[in-house]
Amino acid sequence: MNILNRRELLLGGGAAMTALSACGNPIGGQGAAMIDSRVDETLNFMFSQYPGTRDLDAKAVGKLVIPVVTEAGLGFGGSFGRGALRVGPSTVDYYSATALSGGLQIGAQQFSHVLFFMTEDALMTFRTSNGWALGADAEYVLNTEAENIRAETTTSMTPVIAVIFAQAGLRVGATVEGTKYTRIIP
Repeated sequence: MNILNRRELLLGGGAAMTALSACGNPIGGQGAAMIDSRVDETLNFMFSQYPGTRDLDAKAVGKLVIPVVTEAGLGFGGSFGRGALRVGPSTVDYYSATALSGGLQIGAQQFSHVLFFMTEDALMTFRTSNGWALGADAEYVLNTEAENIRAETTTSMTPVIAVIFAQAGLRVGATVEGTKYTRIIP
């Protein structure tokens, strides 16, 4: 029986991240103007396809928009994307989103996601942390098979609501749980 050691695990994870960096993530290193442009396009798409998110946006104190997350896996996997944190109409910071995973998996996909910060405390915790990981304290809203985003998310008392949409690829499921967000300088 072949048991993976730590070095093989790290090498596999590193190979997955290298493969992800070579994927068609249209943002990759193009600077703040490109990220802001993609964020605007993503928000316009989300608001037009899922009108209920306008109410969510109106109630949020801030939002992190990651226009394209590229996720791939073959045994070991990972995901990567870049985006902007907006408070009101203004971009206040830029972030990368990364995750590593292991287990029975194969395939690749891309999707968009927006984290709506519903309280000042949640936004402040996010902005002052040194690398923030999204966990079980968030509510996840997924679009599957042309369903609309549920109306009850606009009345939720959850401090962070993650909206995942625009999925494309050959991998089952998209999640942002366990994703680490790190402030970047584009």
